Amino acid sequence: MQHVLRISRKIDYAIRAMIHLASITDGTVVPFREIGRQMGVPEDFLAKILKTLVDQGIVRSTRGPHGGYKLARSADFINVLEIIEAAEGPVAVNVCLDEDDACSRQPVCAMSDVWREGQERMLDVFRRTTLASIADRPRHPVEAAPVNLPSSTASASPSP
Repeated sequence: MQHVLRISRKIDYAIRAMIHLASITDGTVVPFREIGRQMGVPEDFLAKILKTLVDQGIVRSTRGPHGGYKLARSADFINVLEIIEAAEGPVAVNVCLDEDDACSRQPVCAMSDVWREGQERMLDVFRRTTLASIADRPRHPVEAAPVNLPSSTASASPSP
């Protein structure tokens, strides 16, 4: 049986919630039950995750009958690493890279540099990936039908 490095459910659900919030109209407040329903996240767990994201300053909450959640700032300025660290704290692929639990063998360990390089590459991908970039991706590209534009509209469109 293959063992894989796993992203926790908490991180997965936090990212799902953030994707949903990024996909709505700016300034719109979304009830947490709506987020849970749309993104397939259990409500009890989602409530705790959203509280953490609010405490970390990347989500804002509004109370009351028309209350809910929205992004604290533009999705263009929130990256995946920030969401992960808001949900779970700093990331380390191996305990020897954790500043608090640094391994005493690190100076002589043959794997230390490999773990560090792997971690930096992974964190770099998370840092470069904005919430906006993943919220804008088609969710079901296989099911998307081609759009046929009238020739006058097609010729007026700028080329990519």
